[in-house]
Amino acid sequence: MSSLPVDTLETDLLILGAGGAGLMAALHARERSPRLKIVIAVKGLLGQSGCTRMVQGGYNAVLNPNDSLERHFFDTIKGGAYLNNQELAWKLVAESPRRIVELENIVGCVFDRNPDGTIHQKPFAGQSFDRTVHKGDLTGIEIMSNLRDYVLESDMQVLQECRGLDLLKDDGRVCGALLLHIRSGRLVAVRAKATLAATGGGATMYRISSPSLEKAGDGIAMARRAGARLVDMEMLQFHPTGLLVGKSVATGGLLEEGLRGAGARLYNGLGERYMERYDPEKKERATRDVVSRSSYMEIMAGRGTPHGGVYIDASHLGEKFLLANFPGMVERCADYGFDLLRDRVEVSPSAHFQMGGMQIDAECRSSLDGLFAAGEDAGGVHGANRLGGNGVAESIVFGGCAGDSMAEYVQGREVPAVSPAHVRALTELWARPLARDSGEIPFGLRKELEDVMWEKVGVIRNGPDLKAALGALAELRARAERVKAPGAPASNAAWNAALDFVNLCEVGRMVAESALIRTESRGAHYRQDFPSSDPQWLKNIVLTPRENEFDVHFEPVRFTRLSPPESSGALTHGHDLRSH
Repeated sequence: MSSLPVDTLETDLLILGAGGAGLMAALHARERSPRLKIVIAVKGLLGQSGCTRMVQGGYNAVLNPNDSLERHFFDTIKGGAYLNNQELAWKLVAESPRRIVELENIVGCVFDRNPDGTIHQKPFAGQSFDRTVHKGDLTGIEIMSNLRDYVLESDMQVLQECRGLDLLKDDGRVCGALLLHIRSGRLVAVRAKATLAATGGGATMYRISSPSLEKAGDGIAMARRAGARLVDMEMLQFHPTGLLVGKSVATGGLLEEGLRGAGARLYNGLGERYMERYDPEKKERATRDVVSRSSYMEIMAGRGTPHGGVYIDASHLGEKFLLANFPGMVERCADYGFDLLRDRVEVSPSAHFQMGGMQIDAECRSSLDGLFAAGEDAGGVHGANRLGGNGVAESIVFGGCAGDSMAEYVQGREVPAVSPAHVRALTELWARPLARDSGEIPFGLRKELEDVMWEKVGVIRNGPDLKAALGALAELRARAERVKAPGAPASNAAWNAALDFVNLCEVGRMVAESALIRTESRGAHYRQDFPSSDPQWLKNIVLTPRENEFDVHFEPVRFTRLSPPESSGALTHGHDLRSH
């Protein structure tokens, strides 16, 4: 169906995604070079979509003189099971305090204060110091509302309800993207000197998940089709406390980590405080991977709650404390008939955050010329597990870094040419579901995908299940090629569901593929058949797309700042190359 209208647009910078990473990139590019033309494409509404707005807990930064960058760095690397790119992790830690100053003094955010006027910081799991900056328990709204206002007060062009379909390329260089304006059904070919992928991860491919509903790993899937290298794709984090609300879309929505940091306890269906068995020292304040896995094991052992979860109990903290410190969580529970003040609330591990993504350098450059990545579209910062509070910090730090890098990159460059044939081919490819009279509707396929990922590529994995998942994902991807989306292209829910489904299948395949390759347990990746961590696996799995397959190679982690206790003499250096 090549008759779909295609509008054209030229710009200096194209930013795909308008969460914290995308908007901070826009801010930094504008502050660095005010004359740049910047186009922001957001799949939903500006300031109302994306995951940064949903951040409850806060933002990790070293502000207290009794804390230190080295301490935050150690917590981040230890939490990531030493798989992190240490230079990226150090950049996160070193830049976070400066970004807090920017958020308050340039953007207009106001974070909670101590009586002496200093910024209040609360405890989060996996950290050796209370360093989480916050605005009550709804920090993301404070950040996103003010970033939105900054963008609206500038002359940037914002394309709302506009999703990325594919990156445009010319001679190996990324030259912009083909977009779909969802409400009108028109396509937009945007030619750009530099393109940022900041669209968010693909955790919604799981049955129980926490991200905003429009998230579908679009940027990672587009990068794969364009040929960008991807790293650590097996590392997908499950948050320990996602609400269980039956078949409601609210299932998986989070009760923030600060509750456990403040002393909330987890109990199984028998009333046992089970974290004492799994981590007797830290208990509920263990890292997310440990708590999620422990909860999952209790559920699988038949010690779960009536609805297949566990209980979180914060009632002993007292109504006054909870209302003062967690009013958003109290209200969220009440909205669904739960009483956080006086009763236990059923929760479950919830697919939450993609640690893997495009391989980037310290300037947010991907392996493709002209393409930058930040936030969940990029991998390497968190290693095998992300600390709570490091996620929004990553988006703000690396979004700003990407904006700086792109502003520098485009100097003296012309807007690249894009072949009309290339645009036409992509238009015909993505419009095919509109032209089909027969085929499946995509909504049921999405349910099948979520079940496969939850049951076979979930909190606990094993070789046979992962192989079965890859077979099932290949079949689902083939069925995606035959889906139909009857009706006009404008506001076509079935068409958009089909586009989401294709991207989630591609991201799911990369997660399963890498999980099968990593024959050890490390951080968020737990293999029942290989339950121990192996020093030989202190290396990153890098996928380089090749048509419909991947070249796989391993890059030993470079311990540029901190070496793990397990590394002594056990590591294999040099690259292990093979096709997969």
